[in-house]
Amino acid sequence: MERRNRNILVVLIGIVITVAMLSSFGLGLFAPDTAKIHLPTPAASQTMEPVGEEEFVRVEITTETVQYVVEHTLTRPESYGRSVTIEDFWGEGESGVTRATVWVDGGWTHTAATLPGGTVRHSIVGDGRFWLWYEGNSRVLAGEADGDSADLEGQRIPTYEDVLRLEQADLAAAGYEDKEGVSCIFVETVPDSQGYVERYWIATDSGLLSCAETYLEGQLIYRMSAFSVDRPVPENASFTLPDGTVLHTPGAGR
Repeated sequence: MERRNRNILVVLIGIVITVAMLSSFGLGLFAPDTAKIHLPTPAASQTMEPVGEEEFVRVEITTETVQYVVEHTLTRPESYGRSVTIEDFWGEGESGVTRATVWVDGGWTHTAATLPGGTVRHSIVGDGRFWLWYEGNSRVLAGEADGDSADLEGQRIPTYEDVLRLEQADLAAAGYEDKEGVSCIFVETVPDSQGYVERYWIATDSGLLSCAETYLEGQLIYRMSAFSVDRPVPENASFTLPDGTVLHTPGAGR
């Protein structure tokens, strides 16, 4: 009888141990799969770098991770102003230069672009609409805005959304790079079907595209550059139509 009781005790101990092991290690075998998010793996050389009063983690950038990092770690200011230079290079070293002043505030954008011939074109985009006119002419073209309205009539001021729209297979290189003293995330594309190569530099402190260049067979044919940013939008910023209609007052709602 004593031997039988001892055998029963041994069996019970074995059952307890088995249940404990299943509870610790086996539940994952029976639980349903949950969604998994794969984040970029930080490099061993990661450091915390100051950005004004904030800090950001300098994670490793590759062609596989750069779009995620740009979309999820960079934040553009809601209110800023900057000067943008657009250069179209033609043969024999000639170029057409457009210089633009861009004001952004509370979801509104006003761009005043001086074209190569000297004509000044204005565009205001906000509240789902756009307004377009030329300086010295009171006629204003207006309509419903879409995702490209801030780049009316081929103004060609790209943003980092241009980088996000690229297919990953079209990315040839990515990393960190200083451009004119500005710390940037750099992206380069593979040549497209016509041989064009795009290069982008996105500022890590502002989240704004600081520079974009287009090359054809190794020759620079287009450049957009805007390295300095005023935050918030300057006091002289205006979102007013030629007839005096004020569409937006800077700082309203902030």
